[in-house]
Amino acid sequence: MNKTIDKIKKQISENDIIIYIKGTPENPLCGFSAQSIHILNLIDVKYSYVDVIENDDIRKALPNYSNWPTFPQLYYKQQLIGGADIISELYQKNELKKKLTI
Repeated sequence: MNKTIDKIKKQISENDIIIYIKGTPENPLCGFSAQSIHILNLIDVKYSYVDVIENDDIRKALPNYSNWPTFPQLYYKQQLIGGADIISELYQKNELKKKLTI
């Protein structure tokens, strides 16, 4: 588990914007991941992603690391922004792009 947590910390520290999703941006495997990726694409920010279906160790460890039980999980500069509901809410308030470009 510690190796996986170290891998997660490394991914989050090396990418200003990273989202942990089920599937890929081109082929999301759940509606919440699809919605979140769609919003990130709409606001035109560069992001990295990790497919938690392909990375079972991360899928199991990340909720403990983040204290956030579900996916997707969006991080900006090593801080958890939240999941699909928060991403949607920030987008609807026109706050998401500002929050991700500070």
